Amino acid sequence: MARSLPKPIAGGLFISLEGGEGSGKSTLIRRIEAFLASKGCDVLVTREPGGPPIAERIREILLDPASRAMDPLTELFLYLASRRQNVVERIRPHLAAGGVVISDRYADASVAYQGGGRDLGLERVDALNREAIGDCVPDLTFFLDIEPERGLARGPGLTPSGGRGDRIEQEDLAFHRRVREAYRAWARRHPGRIRVLDARQSAEAVAEAALAAVLDLLRAKGVEA
Repeated sequence: MARSLPKPIAGGLFISLEGGEGSGKSTLIRRIEAFLASKGCDVLVTREPGGPPIAERIREILLDPASRAMDPLTELFLYLASRRQNVVERIRPHLAAGGVVISDRYADASVAYQGGGRDLGLERVDALNREAIGDCVPDLTFFLDIEPERGLARGPGLTPSGGRGDRIEQEDLAFHRRVREAYRAWARRHPGRIRVLDARQSAEAVAEAALAAVLDLLRAKGVEA
């Protein structure tokens, strides 16, 4: 039997997932992607930093442990460059065609990691983010909240400054705690867009809460669910 064509959504649908290391974003993304595909949506999954080839090359520089001497502003500008390329080349065109974009981290990540973790300031980073993304803002963002100690322990042997994982994962515990607090503060400022999920729960419980919110969003967009 021929597969039916994807159902376009007016203006597209943009969902981002945020959270610290080991928060369970990858698992939840797979669940959301499968759910939306079952509804006939044309789903694009992307990640930050990364996406198109240019952005992936920037990702290699950013996450390379050999880049430890990187200045905080240099780091931020590289994230913004990667993000801009992803928006222009992948995200905006897919939304314009009525598709769904799911992004593993997006602009809020810079607010948390560079604004909070690197102490550059949440408002300062937000202003620069706006230059990079314009009006390409997610319809819905999930923040998977978990204590850094617990999240890092979930990873493949990751420990702060333990010599494993990428450059960001190897940052000390104080850095990861600042990131979490920045995420929490930012979520409080944007309660209409950012849904906080308790990532200490089972993956099933987290997915159930997230999919209920996605279903509500589909209905609000006029998609038969």
